[in-house]
Amino acid sequence: MSDPAQPDSDSTLAFRELKQLVRNLGEELATFRRRAHQAESRLKALGNTNRGDVAAEERVSDLEAENARLLARLDAARARSRAMLDRVRFLRQQHVLGGEP
Repeated sequence: MSDPAQPDSDSTLAFRELKQLVRNLGEELATFRRRAHQAESRLKALGNTNRGDVAAEERVSDLEAENARLLARLDAARARSRAMLDRVRFLRQQHVLGGEP
């Protein structure tokens, strides 16, 4: 058993170490809690401003318009490719049959 007269016994040292660890853990938890509250406040502030949403909506609108233009160009290119392929097939048939192109 430990001697009560001995102030620096093993259990006393372990208790002091545990006490210090708990204190450090409490301080670290308080720091994390403070940072979480700050992040939540910034997030709420960003959510309340319409400026960010308007810019995002405008960007989405611009991208949708650009997408529509690109799809139209793709359809036109597809139609020209089909027409060219049909012409090549016709010319090949004319050549195989010995006809005039």
